[in-house]
Amino acid sequence: MGKDNLFHKRKARKKEQLARRGKQRDPYAKVLIACEGKKTEPLYFEDIKDYFALNSVNVKVSGECGSDPVSVFKHGKQLYREEREKGDSFDKVYCVFDQDAHASYIQAIKDINNARPNNTFIAINSVPCFEYWLLLHFQYTTKPFKALPNNSACNQVLTQLKSHIPDYTKGKCGIFAATCEQLNSAKERATKALRTAQESDTDNPTTHVHELVSYLQDIKKPL
Repeated sequence: MGKDNLFHKRKARKKEQLARRGKQRDPYAKVLIACEGKKTEPLYFEDIKDYFALNSVNVKVSGECGSDPVSVFKHGKQLYREEREKGDSFDKVYCVFDQDAHASYIQAIKDINNARPNNTFIAINSVPCFEYWLLLHFQYTTKPFKALPNNSACNQVLTQLKSHIPDYTKGKCGIFAATCEQLNSAKERATKALRTAQESDTDNPTTHVHELVSYLQDIKKPL
């Protein structure tokens, strides 16, 4: 009898928690953005949330993922599992990471493409790094970025980016606000760069960040 009462109490409590959660959540998709970086990418997407007035219950940004692409995927998968067990799983899990010099880059993409449920986990990868997406706000380039002695591929992107944003540093606040006027141009250039790379059978340089940005822009629109 006691066990039955405990079961019903737990069931009632869970139902109440879901009811509260339902009131807090807006009527559009629930999304997780798991980022490799602890500051740069999370701050950028938090700024997007604020700019488009997205509900934090619907869109969660997490940068506590470790420093390699596979860790980003595993972190996203863990948070997805936790929310599913609560009865309110994420509709989409976007894994944001760079190629940079990460040995697990290819494995992470394979893991994400094979993840279940289908079409839930999505790789938002950049080659060589996230800053290539920012650079596309100011110029179009498909020149490959390759590591040189004492000058990484990502550092080369940063050097070009600083010609447009002189005070840019990793983890700098307000980057979305500083670049949003060029957002449409950046999206067009990123799409063009991807198409050019595919035609040339390469991925250097490319980014998929524009796909996530476009999704967030349209997330409130009815299907």
